[in-house]
Amino acid sequence: MRKQFISLFAAMALAFSSNNLSAQSWEHTDEDRKVAVEVDTLEKKGFTLIWINKDKSFSPETKQQLIDAYFTNYPKLAKKFNKKTRKEVTFVIDPEYDGVAATAGGIVRYSPAWLLKNPYDIDVVTHEVMHIVQAYPNGSGPWWVTEGIADYVRFKFGVANEKGNWKLPEFNEKQKYTDSYRVTARFFHWVETNKKKNFIQKLDKAMRDRTYNEEFWAKQTGKTIDELWSEYASKPVI
Repeated sequence: MRKQFISLFAAMALAFSSNNLSAQSWEHTDEDRKVAVEVDTLEKKGFTLIWINKDKSFSPETKQQLIDAYFTNYPKLAKKFNKKTRKEVTFVIDPEYDGVAATAGGIVRYSPAWLLKNPYDIDVVTHEVMHIVQAYPNGSGPWWVTEGIADYVRFKFGVANEKGNWKLPEFNEKQKYTDSYRVTARFFHWVETNKKKNFIQKLDKAMRDRTYNEEFWAKQTGKTIDELWSEYASKPVI
């Protein structure tokens, strides 16, 4: 489970545990712009990316890869999951942020230190912008569903997962569907493949519409989530 990936609208308290992070305004970037070494606005086919870089040593190659990943995947995810999602997103390269990446509203903060050590972890973009597409309201459903969907989307749409040494984990009996992130994503992939086509789209919509509950699984697949997990555990091949 990659605890570094934080959806702030799903786990706000966790994300704001950092002293540096708590001093930042996640919904506005005025302070970021004041100290930025680079600010740019890029547009393509109806989508906009505002680029704010606060690290003068940030790699131009990594910058371009992050931008390319956004324009490759965000429009795809918007079309598939939420056509009403915002059309403008802001990326902030923030040396004061000590996680990996985190999202609030339409702003994604990335740690340049992490990307320096892991320059091929480009699909952090795919995971984080899916959180923007999700835009789940408070009380929409469990946190593990939110993060499981985001990692499932990274698995399905990632542009550089293999190069970034990112993959779904092998199943083991200690896992449970509430583990979130990649463990849950693998289970979701199994359900989508073996039980219900377009299941993730329906799950995502139920979360955004606040209609998700424990009965959702049986309505969609004919089995409860615990029954599905037991079947998955008995034959977890994907």
